[in-house]
Amino acid sequence: MGKAKAERRLADNEARAVARSIRVSPQKLNLVAQLIRGKKVDRALAELTFSRKRIAETVKKTLESAIANAENNHDLDVDALVVAEAYVGKSITMKRFHARGRGRASRVEKPFAHLTIVVREAEEIEEAA
Repeated sequence: MGKAKAERRLADNEARAVARSIRVSPQKLNLVAQLIRGKKVDRALAELTFSRKRIAETVKKTLESAIANAENNHDLDVDALVVAEAYVGKSITMKRFHARGRGRASRVEKPFAHLTIVVREAEEIEEAA
């Protein structure tokens, strides 16, 4: 018996990778995700490699994982892949305190975020420069 196999949520020419609980604010992560949306994967990897943002390395790892999923799990052509979607979700926020003068305290919030990258095999090159 057992549970029936779930329907595939993505199209046949798509693959995705998800990075959860990344220790960065969603706003900062979204700035890096904007860099790669709609670009070919080789160009997106180059932009992430030379980006000066700290979180770009984590985004690059997630993109490489999506490319590997496309190649190994779905038999897609790596040279024709385009970053179809790169979206950021909000995760938990750790609350800490910071000691201040006169015995007071102030709150320090340490946010986490989720990153989802979907790559799609494109027949034609539809890159928006």
